[in-house]
Amino acid sequence: MATRQRPGADEGDVGVATETKKKEQLKKPPLYKVLFHNDNYTTMEFVVWVLRTVFHKSEADSVAIMLNVHRNGMGVAGVYTREVAETKLTKTLALAKEHEFPLKLSIEPDDDEN
Repeated sequence: MATRQRPGADEGDVGVATETKKKEQLKKPPLYKVLFHNDNYTTMEFVVWVLRTVFHKSEADSVAIMLNVHRNGMGVAGVYTREVAETKLTKTLALAKEHEFPLKLSIEPDDDEN
């Protein structure tokens, strides 16, 4: 049985057109800092616990961040994409509310990224 070819087609022609496309430059997503704000009611132990459980910091890093917040009124818990920063903020605020602490957090663009 003979195979049919399209009229005018060479034997090696499979009818696929190829076109060279420019590689798309992917831009890194903007990063955001999650900031802890000092208050006079939330315990240092709770802040360290949150930094360890939500932000996955070591004991030493958690204590250093907590002391920075305590001494300077505010400190960076981490730098993440917007979605991750918002998720960590929401989870931390829910834990603070559950434990009846008035812990305040915020996120802001990371100006240090480059």
